[in-house]
Amino acid sequence: MDLAYIPSPSTGVIHLGPVPLRGYAFCIIIGVFVAVWYGNRRWVARGGTAGTVADIAVWAVPFGLVGGRLYHVVTDYQLYFSEGRNWVDAFKIWEGGLGIWGAIALGAVGAWIGCRRRGIPLPAYADAIAPGIAFAQAIGRWGNWFNQELYGRPTDLPWALEIGEGVNREAGLYHPTFLYESLWCVGVALLVIWADRRFTLGHGRAFALYVAAYCAGRGWIEYMRVDDAHHILGLRLNVWTAIVVFLLAVTYIVLSARKRPGREEVVEPPAAARAGAGTATADTGAKTETAKTDLAKTETAKTDLAKTDTGEPAADEPAADEPAAGEAGAGAKAPQKS
Repeated sequence: MDLAYIPSPSTGVIHLGPVPLRGYAFCIIIGVFVAVWYGNRRWVARGGTAGTVADIAVWAVPFGLVGGRLYHVVTDYQLYFSEGRNWVDAFKIWEGGLGIWGAIALGAVGAWIGCRRRGIPLPAYADAIAPGIAFAQAIGRWGNWFNQELYGRPTDLPWALEIGEGVNREAGLYHPTFLYESLWCVGVALLVIWADRRFTLGHGRAFALYVAAYCAGRGWIEYMRVDDAHHILGLRLNVWTAIVVFLLAVTYIVLSARKRPGREEVVEPPAAARAGAGTATADTGAKTETAKTDLAKTETAKTDLAKTDTGEPAADEPAADEPAAGEAGAGAKAPQKS
């Protein structure tokens, strides 16, 4: 008899009238807000402007969601495009299925666009939001609990997860891999925060540490899962992905520390500099208009001089055969008496 276990919710959707409120979506949304809020605090502490993280997140989050879904659909295409499946389900993101690898990769593209528009170095921005992303993942993993998905092997441990009967799953007690990964992500966030303060990480090394630490945990947690996945040489595809990305992140940390030690002194152009740039542009425009006016006057003078040389009257002089107003009055003969 099992005396203790983690129960799963009977449903992952609560209907508020005709509007469905999905636990999976709530976890993703809350995670995004936490990442932006905490990232903003770290950005301001490093000398950035409040609100910049949110402005760039407007680009990064949609790109990340698309990238996460694309990675899931591509690596688990049989769930949507095999016989008896409906490809339309590939767009039902609320039913679960976001690959963190694709989310980070394409989310970085969106962040790069946002940073470029504001003249901000992407590595500095990535360092600021790294712990927040880990916290967001910790919260987002609870969406799998609402959907009763991504659990591990059967177990009789006191913290086993109860799974109910459903499509492609059997009722029983399993390892709560969603909980393992959630707790691991919290630990990753705390590790990055500590290391950033202890070693003054910069130029993207805090973000690379987050990536390496997450991959180290994802490897053994992924190995415990029992959901369908592609295998290469006996290992799940995501295990291989974690190994490759881990090695790349560690390599970046080592090479970056040698090439660019320390941390960026300026992470965002100051507001005064941006305002000065606008003023300089306005001054340049005014000087250009003045120069154009002077050039026009010079051209007029040249034209008048040319007319003088040829005997033609200047633009502002009377013709030679036309007496001036004063001369007409003085030289005219008075009328004679008859």
